[in-house]
Amino acid sequence: MSDPAPTPHQAPARHAPTGATIRRVRPADAARMRALRLEMLADSPLAFLETLADAAAQPHREYAARVAGHAHGDRAAQFVADRAGRFIGHAGGHAVAHQPAVTVVFSVYLTPAWRGTGLLAGLVDAVAAWSVAAGRPELMLEVLVGNDRALRAYRRLGFTDTGVRVAHPTIPALTELQMRRAADA
Repeated sequence: MSDPAPTPHQAPARHAPTGATIRRVRPADAARMRALRLEMLADSPLAFLETLADAAAQPHREYAARVAGHAHGDRAAQFVADRAGRFIGHAGGHAVAHQPAVTVVFSVYLTPAWRGTGLLAGLVDAVAAWSVAAGRPELMLEVLVGNDRALRAYRRLGFTDTGVRVAHPTIPALTELQMRRAADA
């Protein structure tokens, strides 16, 4: 079965060299997104804004609503790397009212076995293309200070440290650093 035609602000699915397809989520993806979200939180609990227990307690309808809200439009989007029906990576983006030229990249994750395969670049590129199509030429993300693996990966993708430091949103004793790059880099 082929992918449906893309709607405005929804790029067509792209095939990565790893055999994965990188595409925007669809409303029917809720169960697989929930499974990936739980994996993300178990693997990297400090990188995301909810706990594994809180995420596991959410009913399916909440995941379905979240996915449906990110499947269309130009204010928020989620992209997945899908390999043989299993989601192995994710990156999202959302607009910020007080910075109309910026898309905030969020919830970037790759299943450990797929790190270093080029999928990270493909996921960020999908967010970037969506951002440009929505009229936002800049990407911004925050990463935990001390997460050197992520810092190196984002630098390879063209992100630079802005010097801005913020408290982690759920664990104030931790600090995040802000990174930015042009969306069309």
